[in-house]
Amino acid sequence: MKKLFAEFKDFIARGNVMDMAIGVIIGGAFMAIVNSLVNDIVNPFIKLISGGGTEVSGLSIPVAGTEHGIDFGSFISAIINFLIIAVIVFLLVKAINKFMKGKKESTDSPTQVCPHCLEEVKAGATRCPHCTGEIKSTAHTV
Repeated sequence: MKKLFAEFKDFIARGNVMDMAIGVIIGGAFMAIVNSLVNDIVNPFIKLISGGGTEVSGLSIPVAGTEHGIDFGSFISAIINFLIIAVIVFLLVKAINKFMKGKKESTDSPTQVCPHCLEEVKAGATRCPHCTGEIKSTAHTV
């Protein structure tokens, strides 16, 4: 049982699991903000434009013989929620990718090409780790 607990502790302590947990928590809070934006600001504006009132979920087409109609107001709200979240997630991913690309470029050490096997090796190397050929300082730097 102790081994199982230790493995579970190691699993939870890994960065990916913690990052995911933080993402889920922040995502839930962000969802509340988007829902409030849509329900309290966007929907009343749509309802005002479409004929008065303040509740978009009341926008519906009555269906004969049923007490409920086709509630396209709720569908519009769901689409607006999705679009707002999708745009913000896209912008976040784009910013993170740009940051990671810049970070990767700054941490990469300069390399050169081995004249014998044409593999990349670290700049300043005197022997190629791939073919063990001697590398002179005139090798092409990448």
